[in-house]
Amino acid sequence: MFVRIVKMGFQPEKIDEFLANFEENKDKIRGFEGCQFLELYRGKDNTNQFFTYSFWEDEEALENYRNSELFKSVWAKTKVLFNEKPEAWSVDKLASLD
Repeated sequence: MFVRIVKMGFQPEKIDEFLANFEENKDKIRGFEGCQFLELYRGKDNTNQFFTYSFWEDEEALENYRNSELFKSVWAKTKVLFNEKPEAWSVDKLASLD
């Protein structure tokens, strides 16, 4: 399993716009071929920071999403709201404890 973590910082007055865009598109993203899991987190201490956490079948599935019209549309609306450069990590899941 391939895991993608993305950290994004937003202008405080643009957070509601980001959340509306995420709400509108979260089911489409989660339903994209190869996406197995999607969550959104908000920073406790810095409430302008958000993190997406998603599981993908493999790296190719993530790349297919990143090259899709869905991603391009979501990202175009998201990137103009940032107050800092986003960061992303691709990691392999080694263990999960329930």
